[in-house]
Amino acid sequence: MHVFIIGSKGIPAEYGGFETFVDKLTASRQNVNIQYHVSCKSDEFGEFEYNNVRCFKVKTPNIGSAAALWYDILSLWTCYGYIKRHNLKDCIIYILASRIGPFLAIFKPKLRKHNIKIYVNPDGHEWSRSKWNKVIKWYWKFSERLMIIYSDLIVCDSKVIKSYIDKEYARFNKKTVFIPYGADNRSQTEEKPDQFNAWKAKFKIRDSYYLIVSRFVPENNYCLIIKEFIASAVDKELVIVSNVSDNKFYRDLLKKTNFSSNSSVKFIGTVYDQMLLTSIRQNAFAYLHGHEVGGTNPSLLEAMANTKLNLVYDISFNREVAEDAAVYFTKEEGSLTQLFHEVEVLTADRIKELGDLAKKRILDFYSWDEIIKQYELLYQNEFLNYKQISK
Repeated sequence: MHVFIIGSKGIPAEYGGFETFVDKLTASRQNVNIQYHVSCKSDEFGEFEYNNVRCFKVKTPNIGSAAALWYDILSLWTCYGYIKRHNLKDCIIYILASRIGPFLAIFKPKLRKHNIKIYVNPDGHEWSRSKWNKVIKWYWKFSERLMIIYSDLIVCDSKVIKSYIDKEYARFNKKTVFIPYGADNRSQTEEKPDQFNAWKAKFKIRDSYYLIVSRFVPENNYCLIIKEFIASAVDKELVIVSNVSDNKFYRDLLKKTNFSSNSSVKFIGTVYDQMLLTSIRQNAFAYLHGHEVGGTNPSLLEAMANTKLNLVYDISFNREVAEDAAVYFTKEEGSLTQLFHEVEVLTADRIKELGDLAKKRILDFYSWDEIIKQYELLYQNEFLNYKQISK
């Protein structure tokens, strides 16, 4: 069974949800009859092996925001060419995200001719992100529609996304399945205390802090969180792990919150070392999750797996994941400020109870081992269907 995965930047994963997903999926493969082929964005052509996977480099021109679209198109064409040259059977191309709908429509007759099945993970509501202008938002929605139409199976990592796809595109009668994203429950013994203490000293971070780990985009509600953290005047720091750059969003955020005049708000850049990031999560007083776009968000899962207390923006995607293992805030003015005051006086027993509930949800519903089993069963069913049709 040959499974080609395109749409992530590639493996080994450094940062990013899709990259981590592909890394985990391939590293813990349980069925040796599956051969993975993973596209890797690069400035050169070539192949290499990682996780017993054939990783193929896709040389992608540096053309700004259009590079991701061009990369996916080149990846799809490369997969098709490889399958055709090697006369491979039982092939699945799994496309992560919905960028290339119009081009998939063009490719589909060629793919059908070789009985290549297309799986699509639509990700979240990319068309609703505030960073896009009206034209790009229209394209994302149009592309999503075509990805659904020309796919053989839609894999949703959120029940809310699956419900949306089933309702929005009901007239196309497409098959959808729900397989969530995963997270690791790492033990305290896996911490790197010396490295963590050095990190704390470098940024002059006190022992008890609130934490954000997320992309630096408006729909993660940075403005709301920072404004209400400052208004709460709690005696803790807000530590922000993110890819911050001096862009328009940063300047607008500075103007609206004046965070630079408050020493308790600390932007400390990205952290790529996963064990250090685990230590940062495990030693936080609480994690703040402000995401309002997307399905199952990897940063929330990682927080629940490793952080004792989670303060989460109240939206259906986040409720689906955390349920009663978190405390929630809204965009209503003062909602988060009040929550800061409430969690500051929680008992140690209540904080431990919430942390245990969060870790139990990860183990029960979001463990990588179970998710990998579900994917491999999905491939196996496709393989059996193909053999039955071929007889």
